[in-house]
Amino acid sequence: MRSLSLFALLLISVPIQAEIKPNVLFIAVDDMRVELGCYGDTIVRSPHIDQLAEQGLLFERAYCQQAVCNPSRASLLTGLRPETLQIWDLPTHFRKRRPDIVTLPQLFKNNGYEARDIGKIFHNWRQAEYEGDPTSWSIPAVYHYARHGDDIAMVEGDVPPELLNLPRAEMRDVPDDAYFDGRIANLAVDALQELKDEPFFLAVGFWKPHLPFNAPKKYWDMYDQAEIQPPANPEAPTNVPPIALHDSREMLRGFQDRPNGEPTPEEVLALRHGYYAAISYVDTQIGKVLNELDRLKLRDKTVVVFWSDHGFHLGEHDLWAKTSNFELDARVPMIIASPNHEGGKRTESLVELLDLYPTLADLCGLDAPDDLEGKSLRPLLEDAQASVKTATFTWHPRPAYPSPGKKPDAMGYSMRTDRYRYTEWRSFVNPDEVVARELYDHRLDPRETINAIDSPTHSDEVMKLSRSMSVHLKKHDHQ
Repeated sequence: MRSLSLFALLLISVPIQAEIKPNVLFIAVDDMRVELGCYGDTIVRSPHIDQLAEQGLLFERAYCQQAVCNPSRASLLTGLRPETLQIWDLPTHFRKRRPDIVTLPQLFKNNGYEARDIGKIFHNWRQAEYEGDPTSWSIPAVYHYARHGDDIAMVEGDVPPELLNLPRAEMRDVPDDAYFDGRIANLAVDALQELKDEPFFLAVGFWKPHLPFNAPKKYWDMYDQAEIQPPANPEAPTNVPPIALHDSREMLRGFQDRPNGEPTPEEVLALRHGYYAAISYVDTQIGKVLNELDRLKLRDKTVVVFWSDHGFHLGEHDLWAKTSNFELDARVPMIIASPNHEGGKRTESLVELLDLYPTLADLCGLDAPDDLEGKSLRPLLEDAQASVKTATFTWHPRPAYPSPGKKPDAMGYSMRTDRYRYTEWRSFVNPDEVVARELYDHRLDPRETINAIDSPTHSDEVMKLSRSMSVHLKKHDHQ
């Protein structure tokens, strides 16, 4: 008995190794619609994102909560809907609404992770005290705050000449690090080397393919201009209510001297070319970071997440940029590669960006706040055929960019189900007043070219969708 007691004492004296916490590499891009090789696109060159898709779970139907930067990112990073946060514009910081809220990176920081931000993760808030949301990070963020127009080519010596004559785009023969995203990739590589021996939540936020389309020349050269096609559906949808459209100001402010204030057909092709070049540029930067993760042998203990804050129009629906509720704006690319789950899978399950917060907390064994409005996507990582929700919800105000501090005139509430996109435009001050409605049947009309709200064959479905929308709005009453 005495020898047994000594043995027991020896066992007690041996320190128990703490459970290894998975790292998180959290990769964001800006304004990237679902137009990548891994999503079936035959023009865009995106080999590094495509390879990540082969190593993880690709979400075929992931949706943002609002198709503009600040509300979308605030929702994702707090796990709350814009309706709950009461954020629908660019300037409003979520801590003005919820000062003590615990953000996604802050949760990891509070649980012993080194949480760092390199690049654009939160939005560019005007208030200096909110830049980068310092409460969320272990050290101050870098390359997180600027205007997109500030991302001009910077090199030693003279800047090579601009080779285009195209508003909102630029082509110069410069290295990758002449622009923000090349420098962000380099800093992310350095950070991985520094953090390799401790648990980390490393957020790497790339600024592209957001306007201006100014990738280095070699990325423009990856495309044969003859293969660039005009938008397949350049006209506004049949029977669309005018409130669903907008003035495309983000792009068209550069074309005021053109006929009708719009790009010529040749310029439309050139702009689409520039967008693809920007995707390939940011794809290469993502590849640099992922390659370093592999070189450091960190892949088997790191959850890698890739997401875009919203989609983008390139002339479809007679629209440019974002700020609509159409599928091209609401749907986003999203991939999760977890070392504890089989990769190379795809899921058709409907998911939302705000699901990422509870998912990462779940995968890393952290206790998330009780009020999160998303759902963990772990069931889909374990079974890609599973389902976690029957609908996703996106909203957007009118005017598209409300004046700071003012409420919108109207809000478009959009619900995406397995087959349909149903949208109600309601007075913001009197939410019971429906001013317009839309219905797009994705089985028959995946490009959303016909508003079928008045179709007799869809009347029963419209009633069901309207009831479901009312339940959602009652649950998330913004008044």
